[in-house]
Amino acid sequence: MNQKRSIAENVFGVFNLCFLLFLTVITLYPFLYVAFASLSNASELASHSGLLLWPLKFNVDGYISVFKNPNMITGYTNTILYVVVGTSINLIMTSLGAYVLSRKGIMLRDTMMMMIVFTMFFSGGLIPNYLLVRSLGMYNTMWALLIPGAISTYNLIIMRTAFAAIPDSLEESARMDGANDFTILFRIILPLSKAVMSVMLLFYAVAHWNSWFSAMIYLQNRDMYPLQLFLREILINSSTDNMITGSSGDDREAVSEIIKYCTIVIATGPIIAVYPFLQKYFTKGVMIGAVKG
Repeated sequence: MNQKRSIAENVFGVFNLCFLLFLTVITLYPFLYVAFASLSNASELASHSGLLLWPLKFNVDGYISVFKNPNMITGYTNTILYVVVGTSINLIMTSLGAYVLSRKGIMLRDTMMMMIVFTMFFSGGLIPNYLLVRSLGMYNTMWALLIPGAISTYNLIIMRTAFAAIPDSLEESARMDGANDFTILFRIILPLSKAVMSVMLLFYAVAHWNSWFSAMIYLQNRDMYPLQLFLREILINSSTDNMITGSSGDDREAVSEIIKYCTIVIATGPIIAVYPFLQKYFTKGVMIGAVKG
């Protein structure tokens, strides 16, 4: 039976709705501004002030200029390669580590876990890592971007907690049928952990997509640069001269700003497009690691 809401509850509901709408607007508007600016005419945008609520004289010349730059195609190709290969390595290594640390009766399990958690708070620093990468022969190769960060301690803890929540009876029955650890992991544990695996996929893929610092340190060959490193050059170093033709003076500066907006949209668009498909698993997967120790 429905109960009539009090005036105070109605007021709170209205206030809560308005507050959430306000947060949505101030969070969403910067993305919309960049998208609208990237589709605007350069001279119109340069003379515009105040809020931007729609494209000014719809124009896609900025995107055409960006895709004419061979560095963008190279960066996109490299980034997709790093995301696919890197995320695959991350998921496999993290799953193996989480499985071992979640099994009861493993010798020195707690000690290993403490040593792994220790790395979250203390590390050797940039110079020892750089020397290690060079000594292992990974310098100026894609492996320098993928192998050192193969396992995230935070993600390992979340996945370990999810695996530990699976009933032991499933493992015991599988062992009675002759299953080994790899069979148990890939046939039982992982199929029952789709939510947390989707979250790990999102975390690792976004981290690889946004990564640029490791590439700046470990890569010298520009043909191996990821997209985000070229984006950094365009936004921070304003290296847009090779994408601007037929403009001069103030017009050239205005076109440069449009190209920056277009590059941001191109660099962030794929991740924004993928996120809604994984969103339904996101809360469930994270909460698995939050409510159990």
